[in-house]
Amino acid sequence: MTAIEAPVAHPSLPVRLLRSPVGRILAFAISAWLIGVVCSRIYNGLGLPRGSIAFGEVTPVIELFRLLPVVLAYWLLVRTIERRHIDELAARKLVPHVLIGLAAGFVLFSLVVGALSALGAYVVTGTNHDVPWLGLVLVLGVGAGVGEEIVSRGVLFRIVEEGLGTWISLLLSAAFFGFMHIWNPHATTWSALAIALEAGLLFGLIYHVTRSLWLCMGAHAAWNVAQGPFYGIPVSGFELKGWLASRMQGPDWLTGGEFGAEASVVALCICSTLTAVLLAIAIRRGSLVPPFWARREAKPAA
Repeated sequence: MTAIEAPVAHPSLPVRLLRSPVGRILAFAISAWLIGVVCSRIYNGLGLPRGSIAFGEVTPVIELFRLLPVVLAYWLLVRTIERRHIDELAARKLVPHVLIGLAAGFVLFSLVVGALSALGAYVVTGTNHDVPWLGLVLVLGVGAGVGEEIVSRGVLFRIVEEGLGTWISLLLSAAFFGFMHIWNPHATTWSALAIALEAGLLFGLIYHVTRSLWLCMGAHAAWNVAQGPFYGIPVSGFELKGWLASRMQGPDWLTGGEFGAEASVVALCICSTLTAVLLAIAIRRGSLVPPFWARREAKPAA
């Protein structure tokens, strides 16, 4: 006797649209906004400080309310719409990957500072002992590392890669990442382009090769904290007091000008070298994802 197979239930059109790349990105954006509205009301109800807050005065509670909309929206996206485990943020990867990322980010920016120092562009004049470490680490490290990586790599890069492939996803996510920094103090078209090329492409490939947001977050956080609170260099246009009292001297193309070393050709060259290494690893592995139309063409041949 042959068992009768149950018919396969196909998702309805609204569900298919919601699970499409565009649908998931929009769902994340809308849910983050709605959660943000709720968090804002709770924040105000608790009587926490409003308006612009200096980086050094930010507390863990303030930063928690800033991150909750993005974190919760990502959790809802993955668990309810994509219906999978959040492997890129797996608990078993947290400690080792964050530590590796922190070490890599600090070493990478230290290479930039070392090169600038060797060229006479970075000069240390002393040390500061009153750096508000907690607030700066919360904003530049935790806030930027977690929030920006979830949006740029966890949502945009990852989802676009599924449909349009790795190359287009790299370019789009990098362009988005650079564009988001165009509103920073002292930003220019060049600084936004430099951010896109040196950081947008680099962090996109770090995620592609490792499939770990923890590692991206650690590297991003350490890069920012090393740059500002440690070496005393403006972080994406925000001038901060660092543990090392320092000054930059030389032409803007070398020092990055008022925007900071991220707009320096030195940072661009060093980060692009690492980007090329990661790209070579991806090509060697054969992990680059082709766009959907190339995959459709390859099916008959297979």
